[in-house]
Amino acid sequence: MHNRYPLWKYLLIVLVVAMGFIYALPNLYAPDPAVQISGQSGDVAIDQALSEQVKQKLTEADIDFIALELGENSLLVRLSDEDQQMAARRQLQDALGSEYVAALNQAPTTPDWLMAMGGQPMRLGLDLSGGVHFLLEVDIASALETRQEITADEMKTTLREERVRYGALEVDDEQNIVARFRSAELRDEALDLLSDEYDTLNFTEQDEGEDDFRFTATLSETAISEIEDYALGQNLVTLRNRVNELGVSEPVVQRQGGDRIIVQLPGIQDTAEAKRVIGKTANLEFRLEAEPDAMVSMKESFPYRSEEDQRRFGDAELERRVILTGDHVANANSSFDAETNMPQVNITLDGLGGTKMHRATRDNVNRRMAVLFIEHKTRIETETNEEGETVEVRENYVEREVISLANIQSALGKQFRITGLESPAEASELALLLRAGALAAPMYFVEERTIGPSLGAENIQTGVKSVVWGMALVLIFMLFYYRVFGLIANIALTANLLILVAVMSLLGATLTLPGIAGIVLTVGMAVDANVLIFSRIREELKGGSPPQSAIYSGYERAFVSILDANVTTLLVALILYAIGTGPVQGFAVTLSIGILTSMFTAIMGTRALVNLIYGRRRNLKKIWI
Repeated sequence: MHNRYPLWKYLLIVLVVAMGFIYALPNLYAPDPAVQISGQSGDVAIDQALSEQVKQKLTEADIDFIALELGENSLLVRLSDEDQQMAARRQLQDALGSEYVAALNQAPTTPDWLMAMGGQPMRLGLDLSGGVHFLLEVDIASALETRQEITADEMKTTLREERVRYGALEVDDEQNIVARFRSAELRDEALDLLSDEYDTLNFTEQDEGEDDFRFTATLSETAISEIEDYALGQNLVTLRNRVNELGVSEPVVQRQGGDRIIVQLPGIQDTAEAKRVIGKTANLEFRLEAEPDAMVSMKESFPYRSEEDQRRFGDAELERRVILTGDHVANANSSFDAETNMPQVNITLDGLGGTKMHRATRDNVNRRMAVLFIEHKTRIETETNEEGETVEVRENYVEREVISLANIQSALGKQFRITGLESPAEASELALLLRAGALAAPMYFVEERTIGPSLGAENIQTGVKSVVWGMALVLIFMLFYYRVFGLIANIALTANLLILVAVMSLLGATLTLPGIAGIVLTVGMAVDANVLIFSRIREELKGGSPPQSAIYSGYERAFVSILDANVTTLLVALILYAIGTGPVQGFAVTLSIGILTSMFTAIMGTRALVNLIYGRRRNLKKIWI
């Protein structure tokens, strides 16, 4: 019996190992610490004059830099020392002013020929590269109140159209809609109209005395659950859209519990800058300008975004009633009016939003409609408590500003446009806010912490040491216990680690500290298959089988056990990835890829080497195992 592989299998193994070497190579090139400079808005110039200004400032501050790379929308400053990264960012931000954003970055040093082939190093997670971690709490009560206020406005419209008189209809402090009527007949007529239309509300009747007949509309448990899920889901989408503008590798934006969201930004050490970008998320409201003779209680005044906007809009006041909020905007993009060549924003609403907009504007042509920009912020102040200790006190507050006030030229529907904008940059920014800035509920920062790059470097060193020591012990044991076959297994183990790193780099997977633990575990599991095979070969030899037959039987009969063990472990890893978050997913990713690569190298790779050494020997009498 001969143990031989066809030529194509040898070529396949050589090709896989060669590709593994090439695509693992970028991980040897450590990135340069850098500062990336970009404009706060699209019309800020990023040109050679800015590059010269940055160069002069760095020279004056005695900060060493490697190179200045001018891109299309940014300027990248490569630094020679990581310790000077924060100082360089601070100096440049102070010198350039608020028109520019100076953010910390990591500039790749991978050679151009490797990048042309698609080679890139593995992305590092928060615990390895450093960065910031935020925990935000979603104000679900505010979402419920907003939904009830919109429903109350719709009820008022329905009752007016059907000529049913009511005394008052408003939302109380417990997010319930309370309506008052002068008679039980009017209340019952209103209930007949509304109860079928609003099946998510539970209606209860109350008699408070003569001429005071009420009903209370309370959200059902199912409706509350749906609103909570929608608010969390919409806020997650909005945050991801905003975080993606940072250009951070593998940001984590995910739900935690019933009302909280985690945001992790690897590679960002400037907490204030990250909070500024995340804090741009806001809600938007569409409201009509109040008519001059409207009652004071039916209109509100808001500050304008700038003094220039205030001059353009005048002293306009808005109606209290909200037409719809920004979460109904399905898409928005900026363009130019074909007739006037002035910038405009084209808006597409969802189905419900289109219906509400048409209903609100069909009788209000030639009136002005405002877009109200709402930001929910947190103010931290220090106070001295009764024990004389200085403590931080968080105060949540809301800022509301009018960012657009345009004429309604015709009844609007699902698609319409906002005109009256002065510049393409203003139109582009408004489109971005409409497209990505709609929050279904306000959010507040609950927790924030920073992981410095020094801790990340320490984690990397610890992880690399664990991999090196684990692999060294395995290599020594295999070489001592299985001799020539142990050497073959060690070669396959090295190839396995190489291919594992290459696959993770190609897939763009993020390496975390638990991921390194997964690699260490893979190192041990990779030789497990060879231990089963080699033990089986020993048993066949002890049973009197010739060496060639023992080798063949060892691989064939151990294969089923190896397959079962690895498939069950792979299933567990997939389950961990599906239900886990963050670090658990990082561990599951490396473990899953490691199982697949170790199956290839431990079975097909080692057998190819064994066949090359022993397969062509017809009179093989003894093997070293």
